[in-house]
Amino acid sequence: MAKKQFKTESKKLLDMMINSVYTHKEIFLRELISNASDAVDKLYFRSLTDSSVTLKKGDYEIRLIPDKAARTLEIRDNGCGMTRDELEQNLGTIARSGSFEFKKAGASGEDGEKVDIIGQFGVGFYSAFMVSDHITVTSRAYGSDETWKWQSSGVDGYTVEQAETGEPGTSVLLRLRPDTEDEKYSEFLEEYRLRSLVSKYSDYIRWPIRMEVTKSRRREGSPDDAPEYEEYREDETLNRMIPIWKKEKSEVTDEEYSVFYQDKFRDFEAPLKVIRQKTEGVSEYVALLFIPARAPYNYYSRDYEKGLQLYSNGVLIMDKCAELLPDHFSFVRGLVDSADLSLNISREMLQHDRQLKLIARALETKIKDELEKMLENERDKYEEFFKAFGTQLKYGLYADYGMHKAVLKDLVLFGTSMSDKPTTLKEYVSRLRDGQDKIYYAAGDSRGQVSRLPQVEAVTGKGYEVLFLTEDVDEFALMMLHEYDGKEFVNVCTEGADIGTDEEKESLKAENEAAKDMLDFIKESVGGDISAVRFTNKLKDHPVCIASEGPVSASMEKTLGRMPGAEQSSIKAEKVLEINAAHPIAERLKALFAEDKEKLADYGRILYANARLISGLPIEDPAAVGELITKLMLDNR
Repeated sequence: MAKKQFKTESKKLLDMMINSVYTHKEIFLRELISNASDAVDKLYFRSLTDSSVTLKKGDYEIRLIPDKAARTLEIRDNGCGMTRDELEQNLGTIARSGSFEFKKAGASGEDGEKVDIIGQFGVGFYSAFMVSDHITVTSRAYGSDETWKWQSSGVDGYTVEQAETGEPGTSVLLRLRPDTEDEKYSEFLEEYRLRSLVSKYSDYIRWPIRMEVTKSRRREGSPDDAPEYEEYREDETLNRMIPIWKKEKSEVTDEEYSVFYQDKFRDFEAPLKVIRQKTEGVSEYVALLFIPARAPYNYYSRDYEKGLQLYSNGVLIMDKCAELLPDHFSFVRGLVDSADLSLNISREMLQHDRQLKLIARALETKIKDELEKMLENERDKYEEFFKAFGTQLKYGLYADYGMHKAVLKDLVLFGTSMSDKPTTLKEYVSRLRDGQDKIYYAAGDSRGQVSRLPQVEAVTGKGYEVLFLTEDVDEFALMMLHEYDGKEFVNVCTEGADIGTDEEKESLKAENEAAKDMLDFIKESVGGDISAVRFTNKLKDHPVCIASEGPVSASMEKTLGRMPGAEQSSIKAEKVLEINAAHPIAERLKALFAEDKEKLADYGRILYANARLISGLPIEDPAAVGELITKLMLDNR
């Protein structure tokens, strides 16, 4: 029998299909099952209008038959089958797809339902050569009396001959390649491996994928104290067929969603929120999304990989499609199923991303809306969510120069001096005092530390609410946000937080001018990185504090100092040592300036160290400060 050559420009094309198009060898099973599903779809569609097709909907199946002894794997279906000419056209010509022709003809099912055919390119079949060195396709077209056999070992060509008459449908028999040190092809004959691949890629093929599997049972009559077991073979359906996301919402219980989520995404806890979305029109897709109850252990690390599972007509295309989720919603797990995606030739990646971008924008809006509903109607649940993923939302405010702030600004929560419960920015603004045009905040390592800052006590003492920023990203996020509802964010530890009256400001200005020489002397004595020393009237009962001038606050400097490579960082806050003009320490300093400048210098250094400690900043030379304290204690005996 003469061997025929593939009808392509060169054998190089087939070699590329086998060795370059597909990333993972296991994809071959997905492709062959998808082809089998297409064949069954075609016959089922024909049965709707052709009474000569006697198969009922429940009669169709796809079957896997592994044979370890012969090292063969057979994928068999009872679909439409192929004639000799169709074998020549579909398998002898690379990149010609019978499924594509069928789809192009506009096939519709019952009640005008669109029949979704998976195959488009006609190259998926050739992925089988990645794992096999010889393929035999035996096929009998439904309604024909002839059975034909197509055989090929790859680029050398193929043969077609008549075979013994069998049942209508198609059998693809793969002779697996010999195992090598790097590749264990025999794994594709193991029941567990075939089961896992069907579950991963073809779980939602609409027709049953069956395989005879080995099971164990207690041998009848064996004693209770020493039971004996025997193995037996039994047919098993490997796929679920009907995706949970294609069922009506009323048909699925919360428990079923939880079981699906925990099984599919390997979480030990039920999801905190389930989000469903189905759209038709310009972009048709179904999305089933889950918000986890807790952040994965590696969520805030570089190892975490975001993305949604991407399906095309129930066939898994990508396990994690990062393009479907913005970074600020990277915690969302789930999937999208769409028949409208433009896939590349291997169906592993997207060929064009316009459709994907439309879906991604719609998903972002849907997630935002669902989170806002949770915030409004299920506050306790939202606060639980925010403990796990709130940091990511705040990073989203800061990222990309604040371009996502319109989406996120009403979703973030901050601690507040008003309550032990966190607050939204909208809630803060709703509580503004008459005439208040600023949103006050303070930053630190903990709620307790922030609440004890002298500036916070002074501002809250006058009846103003202060936001407590206790995460490194908080102040950077507000800096990028700049304002909310027309109200500017102001750090109470900066010069912009002066809430005194005009009369108080003028009085303080005069006092600073009068004590200028003393304040300059203290600045020179302290040295270090302070840019000025001055009196203030906003410290209530505290003697001193650290204030900041310019765009970088002391708390921001501290955050930047914890980052990798911080020792080379030149970003520093302009720190000011502020002394309470109404505190007894002010009079003591004035007296020392006239009587004992050496002791005044020591007092200045201790006050500066005290102010740094209160602000949560480190002391560069603790030993020197300790010696000063001991010296002053001995001087005052």
